[in-house]
Amino acid sequence: MGANGENSMQRVVQESVPGKQVTIAHVIASPMQDIYERLGIDDKGAIGVLTITPYEVAIIAADIVTKSADVQIGFLDRFTGSLIITGDVQSVETALHSVSETLQNLLGFTVAPITKS
Repeated sequence: MGANGENSMQRVVQESVPGKQVTIAHVIASPMQDIYERLGIDDKGAIGVLTITPYEVAIIAADIVTKSADVQIGFLDRFTGSLIITGDVQSVETALHSVSETLQNLLGFTVAPITKS
């Protein structure tokens, strides 16, 4: 209750702040089959997940990953900055390192550390 007897409610507003950043770079080394099925992609061994702003840079990232390693694009969304790649674990890791280094060094992006589960 507030000072005058009214219920007080806290309001949180989230917004996307334009910036040049890779916010997630993650390798799922041994995904459960159900994940592939729910994503509607083929089982290639490992899954790489990237989220990038500005969102259109996901297109550039897709080009970088496919040229740097033997990976396939599972999902690409230029409206949310999401990129899902598949391949063997080493190829997915190589691709994520390549895109992170290129975006950081060539385009001045802030990049999240590459994580793995």
